[in-house]
Amino acid sequence: MATNENLPPNVIKQLAKELKSLDESPPEGIKVSVNDDDFSIIYADIEGPAGTPYENGVFRMKLLLSHDFPHSPPKGYFLTKIFHPNIATNGEICVNTLKKDWNPSLGLRHVLIVVRCLLIEPFPESALNEQAGKMLLENYDEYARHARLYTGIHAKPKPKFKSGAITESTTALNVEQHNTSVLNAEQKNAASGAGLSLPTSLAPSTTSTKGGINPDHQHQQSTIPAAETGVSGTGTVGISGTASKKEGLPKVPADKKKMDARKKSLKRL
Repeated sequence: MATNENLPPNVIKQLAKELKSLDESPPEGIKVSVNDDDFSIIYADIEGPAGTPYENGVFRMKLLLSHDFPHSPPKGYFLTKIFHPNIATNGEICVNTLKKDWNPSLGLRHVLIVVRCLLIEPFPESALNEQAGKMLLENYDEYARHARLYTGIHAKPKPKFKSGAITESTTALNVEQHNTSVLNAEQKNAASGAGLSLPTSLAPSTTSTKGGINPDHQHQQSTIPAAETGVSGTGTVGISGTASKKEGLPKVPADKKKMDARKKSLKRL
């Protein structure tokens, strides 16, 4: 595999500058990509021009730069199958710009624009695909039908070169995961808040058993942890003590009445 070591430093510098320009200001209907470790292979996605049999298609191609580029022209290949007079069945592109009309001053932008123009105006006289060239000259409607058929089958939109779209999906996924975490936390806090509310069953019971606390009520208090009710152990004892005192008070007048009754009985005797 070729690497940047096969290209002179000044060529690499020029290519980097031109590729940056293509990325920031791409030609109409053309999107370029390159491997930063290997500038000798340039990829591009070309949109089928409107009003042609290639409309609504996206065609991927590559340019191969030799070690003596730009003194020798790059070689162009379509990676997407296409029915076109100037593109061979193996994808090789035949255009004068990449052959006899090549000039070292021509840049990649010019080459890519010329290739896209081929989709608008083919040259059947110098055809690499003889079937397509002959059909174009003799029966354009049949040629256009074949070209549209190839476009519909092979030239479907492809994944984008740049990682911008992936970054956006991940960001969206991270945001979604963050929102889900926040929602779960809010639900958990709401549930915890509900658990901290003191149930009405914990209120002191006014029913006594032989002057004491209702056993069922006492069992409920003892089985509920202080951490869940938010009431400390001291508070629980305080509630029990208060209940005991309130429930024990009615016994004092009853005992006094009994003593008074005994005294009256003694006096009668």
